[in-house]
Amino acid sequence: MRAGYRVPWVVWSVALAVYLVAVFHRTSLAVAGLLATDRFGISASQLAAFTVLQLLVYAAMQIPVGLLVDRFGSRSVMLVGTVVMALSQAVFAVAETYWLALAARTFVGIGDAMTFICVLRIVNRWFDGRRVPFLTQLTGTLGQLGAVGAAVPMTWALRELGWTTSYLAAAGLGLALAVATLVVVHDSPEGPHQRGPAMSLRAIRSSLAASWAHPGTRLGFWVHFTTPFSATALSLLWGYPFLVRGEGRSSQTASLLLSLMILAVVVAGPLLGWAVGRHPWHRSSMVLGIVVSIVAVWTVVLVWPSDAPLWLLVVLVLVTGIGGPASMIGFDVGRTANPAERLASASGIINVAGFLAALLAVLAIGLVLDWRTPPGAAYPAEAFRWAMSVQYVVWGVGLVQIVRYRVRARRVFDRRALEAGVVPQG
Repeated sequence: MRAGYRVPWVVWSVALAVYLVAVFHRTSLAVAGLLATDRFGISASQLAAFTVLQLLVYAAMQIPVGLLVDRFGSRSVMLVGTVVMALSQAVFAVAETYWLALAARTFVGIGDAMTFICVLRIVNRWFDGRRVPFLTQLTGTLGQLGAVGAAVPMTWALRELGWTTSYLAAAGLGLALAVATLVVVHDSPEGPHQRGPAMSLRAIRSSLAASWAHPGTRLGFWVHFTTPFSATALSLLWGYPFLVRGEGRSSQTASLLLSLMILAVVVAGPLLGWAVGRHPWHRSSMVLGIVVSIVAVWTVVLVWPSDAPLWLLVVLVLVTGIGGPASMIGFDVGRTANPAERLASASGIINVAGFLAALLAVLAIGLVLDWRTPPGAAYPAEAFRWAMSVQYVVWGVGLVQIVRYRVRARRVFDRRALEAGVVPQG
């Protein structure tokens, strides 16, 4: 079957499935954190190192991956990433030492880094520009369903099947998706591979500098820095321990609460995609409103005199979960700020931000937990109140930068709109 006769929705669906499984691999440690401390005999800081190193590698890989996609196309890069994730998860399944497990999670991060930007490029190549904002949101939204598979089903699998079998099954799923990618996914309707020109180191530096110089790229960076990190920290590692040890909930309730976060993503994603398409001049205003809401709910939970009531925890995970879809607005800002030939590398720059923020938050939470927990004792609830408060530093930095760069970006976009004869809308 020639690429020109392929159905765009089928190509996108397989690419989306790859991203969904990547999210599953990324978050599969979230409900296994307490098991991991027993399996490897590690502290909270060492447990956090799994996620910190994975996020660090993911963030560090974003710009190189963007350049690789611009050069070699989405299909090739995504295929390599899927295989790397599957093999790494298999090693993690059988690892019996902390250092081997840490190395395996590092390569999970490398493979994970090679998926999302590829899917964004496929959306831009296979669909017309009017559908791109909505499909970008839909991709991010549906991809997060992988975290559902890493919550309730993974909790069940770890309890009933054990550590090794559960993670080997996850590895097998990844290999199946690699085959589907090879068979179905093409870079564009014109053919399976869409190669860009080879670039010298000087040309790469020039391209990245041009992307970063645009205030729209920087605004997208800080949007992605500020909106999703709290949900990422909860879903990747600290949500389950926080709810069980910090808020006194059962393991089943904690898993269900983390799954509710995905409900917020599924509902909010398409709505935000529609809103961004209708009101592109108010994208940063939407972001500011969402971040302020997340901060407000966290504040109520942390100052509550005892364990927060269940209804408040439900509100917390739902409102925090909206930060994930809100982060997609950063990519839309970057898309309208950069030419097509720089799209993947600009997206890579923006995608660094959210995972850098999550990395800082995850590491800081682990350090504060160790600081506030007596040696050999279980994490006390009061320690979690201290630890989760480190998020305010990240939110504060991000909000200041969003306000700063949205002023600069609007000046550029307003000037561009006037030159094109378009009346600015806000």
